[in-house]
Amino acid sequence: MPTKSAISFGLVYIPVSLHTATSDIDIKFNQLHKETKERIRYKKTCPNCGDEVGPEDIVKGFEYDKGRYVIVTEDDMEKIKTEKDRTIQILHFTDLNQINPIYYEKTYHAVPEPGGEKAFELLRRAMAEEGKIAIAKTVLGTKETLLALMPDENGILAETLFYEDEIKDLPKSYSRQPVADAELAMAKTLLSSMDRPFDPSIHHDEYQARLKDLISQKIAGKETVAPDSEPQNNVIDLMDALKKSVEASKAADGGVKKTRARKKAAV
Repeated sequence: MPTKSAISFGLVYIPVSLHTATSDIDIKFNQLHKETKERIRYKKTCPNCGDEVGPEDIVKGFEYDKGRYVIVTEDDMEKIKTEKDRTIQILHFTDLNQINPIYYEKTYHAVPEPGGEKAFELLRRAMAEEGKIAIAKTVLGTKETLLALMPDENGILAETLFYEDEIKDLPKSYSRQPVADAELAMAKTLLSSMDRPFDPSIHHDEYQARLKDLISQKIAGKETVAPDSEPQNNVIDLMDALKKSVEASKAADGGVKKTRARKKAAV
């Protein structure tokens, strides 16, 4: 279900709804008993009476002392929300490159509700033409959440952000090794040879495809066959590896261009 809200900045109020922008399409496995192959079940039970309890019998409680709880209901949490909590309040505007990608958490589509379309489009175009994004905050569930509102061709994306104290420190530092000018120049040449626009339609989860094939083979009673793969060798000569990588990239890019030319000629 989408979350109803509103974007507010200055005296402008834009009713919107937030819709999740991504989905999990990975293959899911169930846990089975090794001997009987029956699916493992998890039951929620009361340790006092031993009875199994359903969702309608479960409430939220905060343990304020050992074994002592205070019950907090959904109505209680709604009552303490202010009008600002119920809206997506824009705090300020900034440049996209000011945000470290480590802060991004989850993506939503912000969609204008009836009556808010013009103000929504005005905000989207203003941010797009100025090259700015908006930093905002709202309450989602039981948490005040930071958001980055980003304009794109189809509307506005709302990216939830982690707070600074939620980001872990780098677990292990590394020593920065000296790099020769020739090595750096060759590395830049490799980057340049592999530089092309991002096209998400050409990228696919190949492992998931192989996993589906494995399941089909298992259902058919066939033996699982490992795919052929080239062994990965440790890099001995960095410059030689870079040169070969540049050559391979140019050859691959030439093949892609030929394929595109054949497609255009066919049309």
